[in-house]
Amino acid sequence: MDIKKTTDSLRSASQKLALQNASEKNAALATVAEALDKNRASIIAANKVDIDAARANGMSESIIDRLLLNDKRIDGIIESLRLVIGQTDPVGEEVAGWKTPNGMTIRQVRVPLGVVAIIYENRPNVTVDAFSLAYKSGNAILLRGSSSSYKSNVEIVRVIREALAGVEGGVPEAIELVEVRDHDHSDVDQILNAVGMIDVCLPRGGKKLIQNVVQNARVPVIETGSGVCHLYVDEFANLEMACTIAENAKIQRPSVCNAIECIVVHNKVAADFLPKLEAKFAGRVKLHADERAFDILKKVVSTGSTSETAPVVECPQGGRIETTLLPATDADFGNEYLDYECCIKVVDSIEEAISYINSHNTKHSESIISESRANTRLFQSMIDASCVYVNASTRFTDGGEFGFGAELGISTQKLHARGPMGIKVLTTTKYLIDGEGQVR
Repeated sequence: MDIKKTTDSLRSASQKLALQNASEKNAALATVAEALDKNRASIIAANKVDIDAARANGMSESIIDRLLLNDKRIDGIIESLRLVIGQTDPVGEEVAGWKTPNGMTIRQVRVPLGVVAIIYENRPNVTVDAFSLAYKSGNAILLRGSSSSYKSNVEIVRVIREALAGVEGGVPEAIELVEVRDHDHSDVDQILNAVGMIDVCLPRGGKKLIQNVVQNARVPVIETGSGVCHLYVDEFANLEMACTIAENAKIQRPSVCNAIECIVVHNKVAADFLPKLEAKFAGRVKLHADERAFDILKKVVSTGSTSETAPVVECPQGGRIETTLLPATDADFGNEYLDYECCIKVVDSIEEAISYINSHNTKHSESIISESRANTRLFQSMIDASCVYVNASTRFTDGGEFGFGAELGISTQKLHARGPMGIKVLTTTKYLIDGEGQVR
């Protein structure tokens, strides 16, 4: 990749977009939505090539689920795009304004960042999400997806660019996709070192990818986080509610970053709750239990991952696991399984739960199940994470669920952005000062 040539083109495109009004950008995005709908067959066909290659390479079914596109998911992509169209254009928004004692008028207004790069894994829906948010906020975007989703991304970008080219005032050069070659990451190094050419870089994927970007980037980075999320079942919890939320947060889509990886249980309810949890999971989740949880669960769960008598269970997204209970090791606590597995930790107080979670999480999403207002408010005040829930599943940490339409990812840092990142994250501000000849 010729990074200078690519970013020069993107910079020129961002300057064109900066002059467009909301109606012009919305018209272009609406045309893209129609084109995605009309071209869904070719997109799904390209995605099938990626899926077949992933299975041939031994990728787990839970990860393949992140890669998959079908009619329902394309419907979701188009709906997210339409929600972005319906949002207020942030560019030009007056954040603050005042008049100085000497008569100057100062206004702080939102402006685009300029050229944005996103480095992401597996999920081809991110291609449309990132593009739509960038375009609506007046930014050009450089997309670096993974090799596993490359055919899907190529087809999606082709559809987007052709749609933009057919709209009066459309800016097709505002989106570029990096050509990906297996085992070649030189393009990533170019992106991370494109000082003065790229205004911000966002990593979206697993821990290894995020750490590589954060540790090696010389351009500004908005850090998204891997998802080691916890569910804490308090001593005052409604246990039936806790089981239902645990099932949703772990099983619905175990490979996503807002799925829980650890269930923390107060000792006073552990003996009642854990058998209910195992019955709710019905053998669909491999449990890594600490000593106290193991002693309770071993009475109701078949143990031993190689047991010939343990039943094999079909999982919702495909694949099969044995019903197993394993003693947890230190490596299980703070681990992101991204599969039908989770660890169980028993604690003696809410303070211990908070301390444990804060020392093992990735600052993503945490939830408490409790009927105690004092405990829920303590949990929300003391947990260090971008999203802290009371009596609800962590699976709601998502731009669409928060009303943003699309999202760029979940920021787990504390500067500029935190939590699901919507359209305003791709803007900064500048001050516009009007005077009448004032001098200092």
